[in-house]
Amino acid sequence: MTSELGTEGHPLRVAIIGSGPAGFYTAAHLLKQSDVHVQVDMFDRLPTPFGLVRFGVAPDHQKIKNVTRVFDRIAQQDTFRYFGDVEVGKDISLGELGQHFHQVCFATGAETDRRMEIPGEDLTRSHTATEFVAWFNGHPDYRDHQFDFSAERVAVVGVGNVAVDVARILCRTPDELAQTDIADHALEALSQSKVREITMLGRRGALQAAFTNPEVRELGELVGADINVAPEDVRLDPLSQAELDGTDDDTLQKKMAILEDFAERSREGKERLLTLRFLVSPTELIAGEDGGVRAMRIVRNELVSDGGKLRPRATEQTEELPVDMVFRSVGYRGLPMEGLPFHESWGVIPNEAGRVTDPETGQPVRGMYVSGWIKRGPSGVIGTNKKDGTETAGFMLEDAASSSVLDPANTDPSALEALVRERQPHVVNYADWSRLDELEQSRGEASGRPRVKFTSRAEMRAALDAT
Repeated sequence: MTSELGTEGHPLRVAIIGSGPAGFYTAAHLLKQSDVHVQVDMFDRLPTPFGLVRFGVAPDHQKIKNVTRVFDRIAQQDTFRYFGDVEVGKDISLGELGQHFHQVCFATGAETDRRMEIPGEDLTRSHTATEFVAWFNGHPDYRDHQFDFSAERVAVVGVGNVAVDVARILCRTPDELAQTDIADHALEALSQSKVREITMLGRRGALQAAFTNPEVRELGELVGADINVAPEDVRLDPLSQAELDGTDDDTLQKKMAILEDFAERSREGKERLLTLRFLVSPTELIAGEDGGVRAMRIVRNELVSDGGKLRPRATEQTEELPVDMVFRSVGYRGLPMEGLPFHESWGVIPNEAGRVTDPETGQPVRGMYVSGWIKRGPSGVIGTNKKDGTETAGFMLEDAASSSVLDPANTDPSALEALVRERQPHVVNYADWSRLDELEQSRGEASGRPRVKFTSRAEMRAALDAT
């Protein structure tokens, strides 16, 4: 660190775009330095912080959300500021941030779903998992979405943890949902649900399913749904058996034990039936007379070795699966940010261990960094972002020490705040969020729920104006 930058009189000014786990873990490492004075301003296009912890974690998984207590301690520091309901690229440009900060780190996640690229994908009652999860979690941008729960048969394409969340919420009883922080509009709609059969579809085998063991085990413990797995679906092909035999990863053995247990169960006569299927891929969604989904054509797959990795290959065996609604959860991708390079096929900002790189030269783009899913792609769990954010922050500090930073014209924090408030008068600071948080929890107390969320910007503004 030079004699100037990073001192009390000339602190390192950092902007972090995105207030999810990746953003907060990056901030945590920067702010805990004892020999470097760092000021962090965090921006989020939504009024409320915490990203996927608030809008991605399922409402029936409250314990996972306790990580926000760690983030809250970070946000209480004098050297941290939060600017909610401020969209970079719209309310303030990347170039303008460069006039106020030495470094900018993007922790914006993977905001959109990958497509299945099959005929009928855009039919009525064909949805992305992301929009459903955001809707039931009270995301302001999705609160007015409509889902037709008169549908009796639902297919969930994918067998990762998000797909499991979708299936599990569809299987929950109204009484179970009423004990969570699910958005009120979703609680009301799902309480009237006519869904009776849910089928999850994985394109590879049972051994390769991406869900984690605690998540899939929970599917066998549902109050309102029987679990169904065909014995042939957990009978491993020779390639998978060889993979299992050749690994010392006991989580794979445990996964197969869970699925084999499911395959041995008989129905108990619960209201709903949840079926897990493997080695099948959708090839077409078929419309009914109303123009919405009536069925799904699927093909049976076989596994082949491709460069040491097992991938699915379609056979000639097909079937038509009657379904009235479809949720796809086949992967996620980030969105480009104006002024930064973007790797279109991977859906990430090109980088080397968090330093944004120019794809033509491979050289770092001065002062620009990434953390989380926009850095590495949509993989890992919430805790994975801690190591990831720490890595990025380490290189940010290294670059600051060698003065390889932006040259902002105005590092006065009040100047940046004045600019933001001029552009977005409704900016939400962390004290505002703390008040909203208290109000949500007190609203929940009355009905024995963790919280009752505000789900629109107008509601939040009215609540803040009233306090």
